[in-house]
Amino acid sequence: MSKLLHQRPIHNPLSDPYPLSPRSSSTSQRPISIFSPTTLLVLLSLLVVLGVFLPWVGMPEFIFSSTRPSLSKWRDYTLAQAASFVAKNGTVIVCAVSQPYLPFLNNWLISIARQKHQDKVLVIAEDYATLYKVNERWPGHAVLVPPAPDAQTAHKFGSQGFFNFTSRRPRHLLHILELGYNVMYNDVDMVWLADPFPYLQGHHDVYFTDDMAAVKPLNHSHELPPPGKKGRTYICSCMIFLRPSSGAKLVMKKWIEELQAQPWSKAKKANDQPAFNWALNKTAGEVDLYLLPQAAFPTGGLYFKNQTWVQETKGMNVIIHNNYITGFEKKIKRFHDFGLWLVDDHALESPLGRLR
Repeated sequence: MSKLLHQRPIHNPLSDPYPLSPRSSSTSQRPISIFSPTTLLVLLSLLVVLGVFLPWVGMPEFIFSSTRPSLSKWRDYTLAQAASFVAKNGTVIVCAVSQPYLPFLNNWLISIARQKHQDKVLVIAEDYATLYKVNERWPGHAVLVPPAPDAQTAHKFGSQGFFNFTSRRPRHLLHILELGYNVMYNDVDMVWLADPFPYLQGHHDVYFTDDMAAVKPLNHSHELPPPGKKGRTYICSCMIFLRPSSGAKLVMKKWIEELQAQPWSKAKKANDQPAFNWALNKTAGEVDLYLLPQAAFPTGGLYFKNQTWVQETKGMNVIIHNNYITGFEKKIKRFHDFGLWLVDDHALESPLGRLR
């Protein structure tokens, strides 16, 4: 008996988290440790299978990354990819937006959706918050062209931040032209009352609007207006339509040159519009330019301040620009006063829905 006891393995309960009890002496009933050879072999086999098959089945990237796939995808989204995705009939509608102006973007989109042109809209996001927010709600319709400007606030007209923001515009437009698309640019403090595309008559290189508030005759010339007191015209850089012609590309390149020649400084608080006008003036002999009708595309200095003219042109107005006023809240109040702030009651008409 003592010999048998001597040959029996001595069980040390401290070395086994699951000590055998008198009722469970069967090996098959003994729980398997997570570190057992069998378990480790199963885990290793699973990792091999995942490594072989995941690339083929497209398993979401977030399983192996702390970055959500939607974020990493849009961070790498290029302007060429975005333009190809949104273009309809060879045309892209472009705006440039930073996060503080998302309510204006939504307001503008509602008005475009009512004209059935929202699908061709491309939002050039000027910060990553805008890029992710738009693509979360409306996948593929926002792109960020690096480098992103510094964190955005609602930049005041004439500030250096405003200049930095708007001076990127001609490069974006030139890139889209070089991809072969027609491109319409709008500021998002605009509202469409009707479809503007029937007014883009002929095959001119560049279409634009006059920013002067002086009333023109209904049958006014579509030529580039004569220069004003500063030796240049006063064309608005906030509503432009371009065809992918050599003439339109020349104007964009000249605009970029003029912006570089007239940088912002505290003494001279430049913005993008004078440079656009110099570009038009200096290329006018080489480019086919077209001034859009004032009744259809009035400046804010006319539409919001001359109600007699508004009554006389009722039914003719197509795109209203809320300029000739500065300040985020002031623009919203003016839109409210004229029944053009659509977001409060009609947000669900926007592709973005109700933003919070």
